[in-house]
Amino acid sequence: MALIIKDWEVIDDPQVEVHTGGDSPHDMTLPGICEGYLLKRRKWPLKGWHKRYFVLEAGILRYSKHQHDVSEHHGSLDVSLAVMSINKKSNRIDLDAGDILYHMKVIAKSHELFYIWVTKLQAHRLFKKNEAAHVQSGFLQTLSVAGLAQRNGDLPAAVRNSSRGPPSVADSAAEYFDASDDVLCGSSSEVSDESGLSEGISATRKYRASISKTPNSVVPKSTGRRTTLPAPCPDNSHVGLMAILYNNIGKDLARVSMPAALNEPVNLLQRLCEELEYSELLDTANNTSDPYQRMVYIAAFAISGYSTATFRNRYKPFNPVLGETYECIREDRSFRIISEQVCHHPPISACHAESENFSFWQDQRWKNKFWGKSLEILPTGMVNVTLQRYGDHYEWNKVVTCIHNVLSQQRYLEHYGEVTIRNLKSNTCTCKITFVKSRYWGSDTNKNEVQGTVLDQSGSVIHRFGGLWHEGIFCDTLPTPKCVWKPNPQPKDDVLYYGFSTFAMELNELPPELKPLLPPTDSRLRPDQRLLEEGKVEESDRKKDDLEEFQRERRKELSKQGEEHVPRFFKKAKDSCGRDVWLTNETYWKLRENPGFANTENIILW
Repeated sequence: MALIIKDWEVIDDPQVEVHTGGDSPHDMTLPGICEGYLLKRRKWPLKGWHKRYFVLEAGILRYSKHQHDVSEHHGSLDVSLAVMSINKKSNRIDLDAGDILYHMKVIAKSHELFYIWVTKLQAHRLFKKNEAAHVQSGFLQTLSVAGLAQRNGDLPAAVRNSSRGPPSVADSAAEYFDASDDVLCGSSSEVSDESGLSEGISATRKYRASISKTPNSVVPKSTGRRTTLPAPCPDNSHVGLMAILYNNIGKDLARVSMPAALNEPVNLLQRLCEELEYSELLDTANNTSDPYQRMVYIAAFAISGYSTATFRNRYKPFNPVLGETYECIREDRSFRIISEQVCHHPPISACHAESENFSFWQDQRWKNKFWGKSLEILPTGMVNVTLQRYGDHYEWNKVVTCIHNVLSQQRYLEHYGEVTIRNLKSNTCTCKITFVKSRYWGSDTNKNEVQGTVLDQSGSVIHRFGGLWHEGIFCDTLPTPKCVWKPNPQPKDDVLYYGFSTFAMELNELPPELKPLLPPTDSRLRPDQRLLEEGKVEESDRKKDDLEEFQRERRKELSKQGEEHVPRFFKKAKDSCGRDVWLTNETYWKLRENPGFANTENIILW
């Protein structure tokens, strides 16, 4: 029976029987070929769809730009290994094979053509399942015969020093890969060159070798802050994640309530602060006179914010409630930051940080989509940095984060897409960074590749850099080639504490002397998050339910009165491109100093 969620229907996996005899199952008849043009969603960062020619043959779906190119094997997957979801209203078909994800749509508004593709896909899925089951049963029978023969001192020729054996699911899975679509960078006239990508991959190997030779940064002196959490992370293997996700395929998971055991004891407001873990790169940029070299350090900072993700794919951050705030003052790093949840639908988190060298701000909106085996996190909103010495104002976008095989123990995370960094105060140079999507033939050591260039006004390359976003970035075009950034080593036993870095361990710390200075809306005072940090998972769950119900009632009351929530520390504005942005209204630190939040009117959130 198919699972129907709103307009989406998840197609059941075909059920097959394993036959112990030598006869083929009844459903081994090869289905007919199905081919034609369909729309395929473009890869991030592009929006919209492009036309591709698809061929479905013997359970394998292939596609290319044109009909005559399909034989070149631009992209293929075994449809029997993919979760298949359909949307009859929009003629959509989604196939999620874990490592790759196809979004397809019938070009013409023809339900007949849509049902032809759906029917053919189901038939080919069943065929491939039966084929695999038949191979398996044949192999089991061969092993049985071989075992008997071995006891009798004779092995059949078909089994004797056969080195390969039958194809396994793991072997077959190596055949599935995603074709490299045209990726447009900046404007529609700029098309990335696949040969250039290959050269970049080769360069990444050299960068990586240089990074590995670079010693780790000197461990900073003790700041007096905590170096561990009060309790280790809970085992959440009992949580029915599959049921939760499958009930919300195609939905924005930011609106879906999750059990506390799936969370880590920080929230998205604190995650924004975590992007400043390597703020010293901005300090270095502010003290670098050459504008092209400055851009290299800005790029390294933009990449550094992704580094801890490789350790953080088992838990998710808490979603802030409307009006929640978070402050962080780091005297050791000479910056302070304030963040606030300024909107609920859609969820928007805004932040602003300042130091004597730089200002940093952004408002981020995250959409989380589950497609059957993969969870995509799509950010919108721009990151902004200004440097005090030179008056530069840098702006850049973020890339997609995807958690593959989210329901299995082989779960892994990757970032992919393109980042363009512009200086809004000068057109001297721009920077383009590519987070390379892993290929099916790549080894684990070649995942997480990043390639970047700094370009002058004419488009000529001034600097090249690259590496891996979790290992470091090397630039060999500087006057002295060097590793411009390398992440700090993880603390001891980090796997027991959510994979947190030392910096992340400190985010939710609440020293006694700080508590009276905070507004009651600060994330450190949020009870469900604090209970989880203390290892009280069941209590955290109950408190989380109470808090969410309180927020629903609060929104209903505002609606009855015809009022809307007004953010306290940020104001809505337009950026240079006319986009809505949330900027600091510069009141937080003033109120904190005088009269102090204990002497102001504050909203109640929990």
